[in-house]
Amino acid sequence: MKNSHISCLLFFYLLLVSATSDLIQKSCYEASKGNPANIKLDFCVSAFEGNPKAKAAYGVADLVLVSIETAIANATAIGSKISKLLDDKRFGIFARNCLKDCSELYSLAGSSLETGLDAFQAVDYRTANAEISAALDAPVTCEDQLKEKKGLVSPLTKENNNFHQLTAIPLAFMKMVQQ
Repeated sequence: MKNSHISCLLFFYLLLVSATSDLIQKSCYEASKGNPANIKLDFCVSAFEGNPKAKAAYGVADLVLVSIETAIANATAIGSKISKLLDDKRFGIFARNCLKDCSELYSLAGSSLETGLDAFQAVDYRTANAEISAALDAPVTCEDQLKEKKGLVSPLTKENNNFHQLTAIPLAFMKMVQQ
């Protein structure tokens, strides 16, 4: 009798894990299909399959919250990386000024994302969309500034590309919630 209870619990646990994985897969598929220039399916899935909050998601609205939180954490991490780069004496004055601008851009992006998160939780989708969309400018502007000077290789290309996707994902998920 005890073994049948354990088997039953294991079955339901595996069913729940499978359903959550399907939610992530399906949502990322729809997001990448709807915005293929900005969201890559593999990136989206890998960004959330290892996230315990995403695994506990019951619906796309939960994934919106997780994706915004992920983007906020990423903006903070990029800000930390920029601080370390600013300590690197190999960068000249132009690069350092660009990095300072990038630091400010990511700080503002983090604030916009936090406001977007609050708005989404308040079911104010218009404000949430506007605030999260504003955060999309940070990686593009940062990368453009760093590439402006000939011969300068951006030390943030990967981070800028990842942040751009991480910020586009909640916008795509929000669109699904509103349908």
